[in-house]
Amino acid sequence: MASPDQDLVPVLDKDGVRLTVDDAIATVTLANPDKRNAQSPALWRALTEAGRQLPGSVRVVVLRAEGKSFSAGLDRQAFTPEGFDGEPSFIDLARGSDAELDATIAEYQEAFTWWRRSDIVSVAAVQGHAIGAGFQLALACDLRVVADDVQFAMRETSLGLVPDLTGTHPLVGLVGYARALEICVTGRFVTADEAVSTGLANVAVPAGQLDDTVRDLTAALLAAPRDAVVETKALLRGAQDRTYEEQRGAERQAQARRLRDLAGVGD
Repeated sequence: MASPDQDLVPVLDKDGVRLTVDDAIATVTLANPDKRNAQSPALWRALTEAGRQLPGSVRVVVLRAEGKSFSAGLDRQAFTPEGFDGEPSFIDLARGSDAELDATIAEYQEAFTWWRRSDIVSVAAVQGHAIGAGFQLALACDLRVVADDVQFAMRETSLGLVPDLTGTHPLVGLVGYARALEICVTGRFVTADEAVSTGLANVAVPAGQLDDTVRDLTAALLAAPRDAVVETKALLRGAQDRTYEEQRGAERQAQARRLRDLAGVGD
């Protein structure tokens, strides 16, 4: 895939993650195609840093990846006794206290949590394999546009682990408990057609049209006033945790804020 941000000066470019900003649009690129964008703690820290470095002008964040695969998941080096240079191996982590292990996993999860911030809309452009941590990273975004060659899979359970990078909540919300359980436990591939039909993806397009489709979607997302988008996203994100009557109240409160703002009337 050609890089749509190749002419921009990177705000961040480290450990397989590149962040560029073009006014209201930020692009986070997984930039290690030789390793199929396999993930590591260093990459997760870079993703977390990318979220923290977003300028206030940014309204849409596009997550994309170089090469044929979006992300092949966790780098298998993590499962070796040596682990990654300068990092505790997973074996070392397992030998630590419960508090230490919990804190380490929580740190890893931070790379996956900021994509649903209320002040941005995040769009994952996914091609090829999105396995395990790669699947969960795509799930971390608000929207997913996929190439027709996409193959999602949640392989953690097959390895004797569980998905722990925040992917279980959005997966159940998108496809329901029964299908989410089946996808996770079998570790099977979910193709583009199934991803669209089950709500995992908003749209599937030929691989050569992925960048253009994301560009058109981004333009449409930017067409609405920012404050209205922020309020609408907050309403929808909170809907599953509210009763019908609570959601009605939340709608009234949000609309009152918008009307006062448009009329130039303070609270």
